[in-house]
Amino acid sequence: MAINKVVANVQEATQGIQDGMTLMLGGFGLCGIPENCIAEMVKMNVTGITCISNNAGVDDFGLGLLLQKKQIKKMISSYVGENDEFERQMLSGELEVDLIPQGSLAERCRAGGAGIPAFFTPAGYGTEIAEGKEVREFNGKPHILESALTADFAIVKAWKGDTAGNLVFKATARNFNPMMAMAGKITIAEVEELVEEGELDPNTIHTPGIFVQRIFQGIDYEKRIEQLTVQPK
Repeated sequence: MAINKVVANVQEATQGIQDGMTLMLGGFGLCGIPENCIAEMVKMNVTGITCISNNAGVDDFGLGLLLQKKQIKKMISSYVGENDEFERQMLSGELEVDLIPQGSLAERCRAGGAGIPAFFTPAGYGTEIAEGKEVREFNGKPHILESALTADFAIVKAWKGDTAGNLVFKATARNFNPMMAMAGKITIAEVEELVEEGELDPNTIHTPGIFVQRIFQGIDYEKRIEQLTVQPK
């Protein structure tokens, strides 16, 4: 019997997201972010949420829309450079921020999805990142203990997906989306193109459907560019 994880729309996909939850949101910059689900959460007016995401979009797009409405209580991320509101809230103390080296953030999400509770890494040793963390020496080099990250919901955006929840990501969207899809108690996938089970080449699938609980066909993707750089005429 075929497995069907398709939900009708973004409203059905985001059912159960509540105040105070921890959410993982895939993407890198503005590439591969779950635009539809973010816009729906703005409408839902969920508050007090903890967001695990590489960055927080820009002021008027992506997670920046949730920051504008003060819906985010805490950001766990690695980069804040494109969002003035993020910077303002962080410096004023309105927003809790846990800044993590980018590789450590990716591995903490991957470890969470793999069921690995913690791991040692040299990244961050000797900095504020290491404060209060266990240190061990491996091959003559000090490493700090980092814990895995998981979430109530992982929300990702794929290029293609099938009705069984198998996902294919395109280019830079493979940053963070695949490992976050593994680490949510419930994983929601919005896709640019939804196809029938069996239409995707198994060799091209990046995230198996076993990790995905809900999938839907997204609409109206903007695909913005953070910093447009063009060659002078």
